[in-house]
Amino acid sequence: MALRVERIPTLGDNYTYLVICEATQDAAVVDAPEFDPVVARATELGARVTKVLSTHHHPDHSMANPRLAEHYGAPVYGHVSDADRLPGYTHGLDEGDTITVGEHAARILFIPAHTRGHIAYVFDEARAVFCGDTLFAGGCGRLFEGDPEMMHAAMAKLGALPDDTRVFCGHEYTQSNLEFAAHVEPDNADVGDALARARKLRAAAAADWHDATADEMTVPTTIADEHRTNPFMRAETVEELGRRRAMKDSF
Repeated sequence: MALRVERIPTLGDNYTYLVICEATQDAAVVDAPEFDPVVARATELGARVTKVLSTHHHPDHSMANPRLAEHYGAPVYGHVSDADRLPGYTHGLDEGDTITVGEHAARILFIPAHTRGHIAYVFDEARAVFCGDTLFAGGCGRLFEGDPEMMHAAMAKLGALPDDTRVFCGHEYTQSNLEFAAHVEPDNADVGDALARARKLRAAAAADWHDATADEMTVPTTIADEHRTNPFMRAETVEELGRRRAMKDSF
């Protein structure tokens, strides 16, 4: 049976994900800053939340962990280094570990740069990666706790996933990211096409992000899309990525 991914708009531009094994209705919540929208969606779908997963410790991805854990009696997973700063933390994960959601398995990639304890959850069979604030559609996260070398390595690791892997990132930043990509690579037709699509989707965006529909969301993208359009994944050297990240910080 398939792995269903429900996109739940949270805060002002965050994506929280409800990952459901359709064979068992077991589910995991990925990166939840808000409690109510998650419980409402899980209840609507009859999903049984058994795990709470965090890609990193930042509050806009984890504030709801303790309430969700208590409500569902579910453990909270994050990187082993975040035991003292991830809300609700109960279980540590590191590169090469696996977790299960019903009949589906995810392996862990360690991709520090945005934070020093950032991880991604890769469901190989379902062709899906949950990468938080490391890889965005058309962009990458700020280097709050890491450096360009770490982000370059993270881009290489994520970029090695199969082209048809769906990329579920942490924020609806696609339009602004692609506007920067067009500035960096003005002759890249793929960037131009992706930007036009993102602008069309976002033009109809709801005034309240919580009311966003699937027709207003630019996520997921794919690894193939990112190879064609993402200026950080396309950076050939650490130095080039560092220059581009510094430019984006003030773009």
